[in-house]
Amino acid sequence: MLSGGRTEPIEKYYETIADFLERGFVVLAHDWRGQGLSQRNLADPLKGHASGYKAFLDDYRLLLDAYQGQLPKPWVAVGHSMGGCLTLLAMVNGEGRFASAILSAPMLGVQTGGVALPLARGLAGLNVLLGRAGRYALGNAGKPFDDKFDGNVLTHDSRRFARTCALLVAEPQLALGAPTYGWLDFAFRATAYLARPERLSAITVPVVIVSAEEDKLVDNAAQQAAARHLPQGKFINVPGAFHEILMETDPMRNIFLRAFDALTGRVAPQPAEAPKPTAAPAPTPTPAPVAAKAAPAKKPAAAKKPAAKKPAAAKSVAAKPAAAKPAAKPAPAKAAAKPAAVKKAAPAKPATAKTPAAAKKPAPKPAAAKAPVAKKAPAKPAAAKPVAAKTPAAKPAAKPAAKPAAAKKPAAAKKPAPKPAAKPAAAKAPAVKKPAAAKKPAAAKPAAKK
Repeated sequence: MLSGGRTEPIEKYYETIADFLERGFVVLAHDWRGQGLSQRNLADPLKGHASGYKAFLDDYRLLLDAYQGQLPKPWVAVGHSMGGCLTLLAMVNGEGRFASAILSAPMLGVQTGGVALPLARGLAGLNVLLGRAGRYALGNAGKPFDDKFDGNVLTHDSRRFARTCALLVAEPQLALGAPTYGWLDFAFRATAYLARPERLSAITVPVVIVSAEEDKLVDNAAQQAAARHLPQGKFINVPGAFHEILMETDPMRNIFLRAFDALTGRVAPQPAEAPKPTAAPAPTPTPAPVAAKAAPAKKPAAAKKPAAKKPAAAKSVAAKPAAAKPAAKPAPAKAAAKPAAVKKAAPAKPATAKTPAAAKKPAPKPAAAKAPVAKKAPAKPAAAKPVAAKTPAAKPAAKPAAKPAAAKKPAAAKKPAPKPAAKPAAAKAPAVKKPAAAKKPAAAKPAAKK
């Protein structure tokens, strides 16, 4: 919540607003009544006038009420000069929505030049009582803003000084002239109210007062006293600075920004930490698919076990009649390598969770067509090693009871075993050239076994 000083419009603080935005803050800046583009109190728009501080505090409260839905918490109050005085007044009078406040050269006491303070107070109050509240104080009329940099008491930075002058040239309605007796009376009353220690003790949140060492407009001693009376008050001096610290040269201005960073680090989250809650939910969906891949991966592993058992049974039946064939058949070894590649591709499918259903569909197909069975992992190991095992591989699918019968009669199979042992020797030559011809006599042999 950024509140400027007397004569200062919102546009003058664009640079400071950008500094806060870069730190991740939402900024609410405003023009006090009677200045900037707000409605002026008198017919002459150049007169800086006020009628007490109650109207300012009412505006301030209504402004916060109107925008509180757009202001993420915690709230930090920033005020310069008159804005710092009114911010502190609002907090003393019950505004408890701020988590902290930092004030730049706050108007907690007014320098009256060569006029004694009691005399200046009496003069201002008397003119208000006499109905002269709308007159320029001590006849201070003239230009709304002195555009001469030399001799100014606001800043040492000529570039920022010229920027403010250019704003008034571009939009003359932003300009404001000297204060009236009414404004002086308001300033004296407000600062006297805040000078009471028991009133400041009601503000329990951290409050940092950044003071300009060479200030010629407000009283630095009053700022130091306020910092002592605040329960969590802190006083920071900016060496060599004029009144407008946020319009000063970079080394002086950076002292305020460092104080702001230190304060908001205590009461506000770091801007870099804000994206973490939104990024945290993003990784959570990713483990779910990974877990889903791991679960189906176990199912194909279970499917490999029955596939491994079937070739083991085939070896026990046909290992003796085809004892010499493995040496003459390097091709089955390559075929065995292909199913291994197919098995590796099978675990990639479980990500869609369709592979178990797909595995169930090809199970009945090997009985109808051997070609797709040769492409699938479970059918090739049975067809790869023994050529004669292709026919029993099809039969066990339809008659699982035939295998145990064949397994129980190894003795009967041992007698015809020597005969095929001699025949494969003769069949070796055609078997290498025409593997299809070898399949036909193999199909005839089981018929003789039956």
